[in-house]
Amino acid sequence: MNRIAVLTSGGDAPGMNAAIRAVARTCVFNKKECMGVTRGYEGLIEGEFIPLDRAAVGGILHRGGTILKTARSPRFKTEEGMQQGILKMREAGIEGLVVIGGDGSFRGAKDLHDRGMPTIGVPTTIDNDVAGTDETIGFDTAVNTALEAVMRLRDTASSHDRLFIVEVMGRNAGFLPLEVAVATGAEYVVVPELPLSIGNLCEKLRVSHENKKSHTLIILAEGVMTANEMKDQLQDTGGYDARVTVLGHIQRGGSPTSFDTILASRMGAYAAESLFIGKSGVMVGNVSHRLMLSDLERSWLEQKSLSPELLNLMEKLN
Repeated sequence: MNRIAVLTSGGDAPGMNAAIRAVARTCVFNKKECMGVTRGYEGLIEGEFIPLDRAAVGGILHRGGTILKTARSPRFKTEEGMQQGILKMREAGIEGLVVIGGDGSFRGAKDLHDRGMPTIGVPTTIDNDVAGTDETIGFDTAVNTALEAVMRLRDTASSHDRLFIVEVMGRNAGFLPLEVAVATGAEYVVVPELPLSIGNLCEKLRVSHENKKSHTLIILAEGVMTANEMKDQLQDTGGYDARVTVLGHIQRGGSPTSFDTILASRMGAYAAESLFIGKSGVMVGNVSHRLMLSDLERSWLEQKSLSPELLNLMEKLN
């Protein structure tokens, strides 16, 4: 295998550029060629390839977003679209592909693998909901971005005897809100995986206020309900002045943390080297601080569970 390509797909996440850089420079080190695919699978269909040599990926290590950009591609979900993408790669002499993205992106990678194009996935999502890895690229940065914002809110909440309902990302998984809640010392966390009783929450707020607690923070996953909906459903806040903050897409942006930069670099290099030795239809995972490969299907077939230890900590420490 002398020439491979790399693309980014799905939602952007801090660390994607570090992974792109690692793939490209691992190719240079091994005297291979690397091509970047712009606009994800849509760019693959259109044959939008750019050479990625050492200079092309210089200065991108700590940049947020992705220099290759990303786009939705309904066409790639069709057989015609997939075959067109494979044809474009073969015409360009590309013999393997690294896909940087989440489980939706990995479905496309599996389709390419099944049709004879070697592919390897690098898990990148701020939701950390991909099975087969302890951490996904971008998760640590998103947690720290939310942590900084929430700690500023806590100062205001304490000064004004307020209840802040902070809505963070987490449509189908609560990994991000749970870690933010533990890291900020929030009193309550609401995640999709656990049942919510508004009545019990109102009672806890009442008891908290009666015990002279000056402020309260609720970290809410967007997938459960909106923060404004929760505020409307709280018939009794116990005496707190309830306010709403939605962090939104600010959690996706910015430079990656050192953890995400290193993780992305390790995973990108490992993915490229695995392609070189004939691995395909797999994703890179970081399990107990060791890199390993697992089948792409695992990312969407296996349900990743929240940490029981962190859930217990929320009960003990709030």
